[in-house]
Amino acid sequence: MRGAIYYDGFNLYHATDDLGQPYLKWCNLRRLGELVARGHATSIDRAVFCTAFFPGDHGKRVRHQAYVDALRLVDVETRLGHTTKEPMNCISCDRRWDQPREKETDINLALALFADACDDLYDVAFLVTADTDQASTVKAFRNRFPAKKIINVVPPGRMPSKQLADLCHGKIKLTERHLDECVLPQAVMKEGERTILRPFEYDPPAGYVYPDDRPKR
Repeated sequence: MRGAIYYDGFNLYHATDDLGQPYLKWCNLRRLGELVARGHATSIDRAVFCTAFFPGDHGKRVRHQAYVDALRLVDVETRLGHTTKEPMNCISCDRRWDQPREKETDINLALALFADACDDLYDVAFLVTADTDQASTVKAFRNRFPAKKIINVVPPGRMPSKQLADLCHGKIKLTERHLDECVLPQAVMKEGERTILRPFEYDPPAGYVYPDDRPKR
């Protein structure tokens, strides 16, 4: 059974951020897919990360770009949306400001899932999100591809969506331990490619042992 995994980048990012362990953000999403696929698929043949760059914070943009570049070296495809600014108004103090909003992530996620199914690139899809809006995607997927399976992967600390749980063939809840077992090395390398260095903000705690250096179970 061939597997493919599709990430709602912001859903996963905010869930990881809430864990209070910044090093977990430097996560190998292909390896994470292989971890959650155990017992459901024999391989992960595709990994797609849907996200967008936010304006206004240069440091965040540099870290985000480094992560996207590192994921490319471990064969994770990133599909970028865009951001817009929407005027907001505080009803208490009447302060006005422009609030950045990400666009296209949801539709990029759905389109990637469908395009790869049409090309018969997988038998089982793993959809990483807790966003109920993707219920429509799952309904259409099951109608169009009855021979394929779709499993909802819930980001850590997030409540599963009942709508997604009822529609999907299964549900997997990510934990902090899943992310910890998939942390990328300090330098991500691939022959013929520029080495990507981890931003210092994502340095692991003192004494951290990388997954590949841990005793085999």
